[in-house]
Amino acid sequence: MKNFALLGASGYIAPRHLKAIKDTNNNLLAAYDRFDSVGVIDSYFPKADFFVEFERFDRHLEKLKYEEKTNIDYVSICTPNYLHDSHIRMALRRGADAICEKPLVLNPWNVDALSKIEKETGNKVYNILQLRVHQSIIDLKKKIDAAPKEKIFDVDLTYLTSRGNWYYTSWKGDMSKSGGIATNIGVHFYDMLSWIFGDVKQNTVHIHEHDRAAGYLELERARVRWFLSINEDVLPEEIKAKGQRTFRSITIEGEELEFSGGFTDLHNRVYENILDGNGYGLEDARQAIEIVHQIRHAEPKGLIGDYHPFARKKLATHPFKK
Repeated sequence: MKNFALLGASGYIAPRHLKAIKDTNNNLLAAYDRFDSVGVIDSYFPKADFFVEFERFDRHLEKLKYEEKTNIDYVSICTPNYLHDSHIRMALRRGADAICEKPLVLNPWNVDALSKIEKETGNKVYNILQLRVHQSIIDLKKKIDAAPKEKIFDVDLTYLTSRGNWYYTSWKGDMSKSGGIATNIGVHFYDMLSWIFGDVKQNTVHIHEHDRAAGYLELERARVRWFLSINEDVLPEEIKAKGQRTFRSITIEGEELEFSGGFTDLHNRVYENILDGNGYGLEDARQAIEIVHQIRHAEPKGLIGDYHPFARKKLATHPFKK
């Protein structure tokens, strides 16, 4: 049984980490969040200590080590994107391995710095790249790997996940904190695509607005047109008619990739791999971080070249800039 601490206990994704820690027969000793709406902990680890001040949380971990001779083996990080880097550093310097939600960090040079701390401390950084353990994605990778090496696949990625006005008030609506839409809701798709189709040859951004982004990504074995949005107005009419607020589609050579199911226990599988010594580390996360960093800093080209059909959809006014 390994000892865990968790940062970001009130966040949306935290329950998946709590469940994974419990289902892999390990123990959560301490959790932290600035917000105290964390009753969900009772369903998993009611005896875990909880802190709303980072300094007291950090001191508690130190007391566990020196006064109770209890070490933290892993720190799970579910905090806002811009805090991942510093929280990973804290975990490593506390003598623990870090298990961090994506994006691992916002900038490629952060990966280099963390690599140095890994070597200095002897501890490891793991990223939650759960699409890599989804059976449909694993099967697709095997299919692409078995195809003729000269074959270049045409891929369309469409991911629409509606968000209300709260999004723009939260840290997610602040590009300096979230990295923007491509980073916040797209990074795991870029990781999955580059894992399957290879290194980046071209990265063009057509549109990058407050509520959507679109571009063209040429990989070693794929030409990818992508479109991401948090605006429900861009949803296909048939999706709206069903009352649904999310639409996810990946087509390869015009054929839809079916991967709508099978998401329930992906965090569990990631944790199992990490505990077995087979987790995805810094270098695994690097390419997706480089892709979203380039998107974030690119000058949008407009509707030229090979762009995603959804890029033609009417732009919406920013809710706080009417």
